[in-house]
Amino acid sequence: MATREQVRRLLDDGLDYQAAGRQLGIPAGQAYLIATGMAADGSDTVTDDEARRPGFLASSQHLANPPHENPTSKDSVVAWLKARVAADEQMRAAMLRRTAEGGAS
Repeated sequence: MATREQVRRLLDDGLDYQAAGRQLGIPAGQAYLIATGMAADGSDTVTDDEARRPGFLASSQHLANPPHENPTSKDSVVAWLKARVAADEQMRAAMLRRTAEGGAS
């Protein structure tokens, strides 16, 4: 888990929250939360004292909801499917009987 000191050091070195997060292996919004103690989604009501915290951004919404990865395939799943197909003689035989029109021949 990244510490406040680690995040602040990276920010002091000139990195933004996205770059600091990448370097620490965490989302930018989490780096912001660690550095400021405030959620990046803008859901908090901010007092004047909180707005003076080191690392505070007037607008931090862009740090929330980091892009997600949604792979379309996974090698282990493809290998499992191939093994299941190879083990199902009845289904392979049915596939060989199908025509381009979609019906059985």
